[in-house]
Amino acid sequence: MNDKNNIDALNNVDFTSLPLNTFSEIPTPQPDALTVVGLTKDSGRVDGYKLSNGQILGKDEAVALAKKGGIAGVGIATRDGNEYLKSLPDNTESNNLSHLPTVDSYEGGQQ
Repeated sequence: MNDKNNIDALNNVDFTSLPLNTFSEIPTPQPDALTVVGLTKDSGRVDGYKLSNGQILGKDEAVALAKKGGIAGVGIATRDGNEYLKSLPDNTESNNLSHLPTVDSYEGGQQ
């Protein structure tokens, strides 16, 4: 394939859907779904999420809740066999999980 054909092929690709390819699952949120407002970390790695109701959940609990539609604005991604929450792409960086504050894992009274 020559360069012109490569460019023509690229022009026919819908790149807006590419970030969604990183998700293993994108649950449909329930009308009363919570949002993630903070992250808990251990040695710099995310190990939990603070929700809009103040509850703090570990990764596995948050993933399970998100799969049931209990958390809005996130999808499920997998790295090295471990599932975690990832922000859905919406062209707004300020609401990405990576931009949320780190909170004390005991701040919400649960873990």
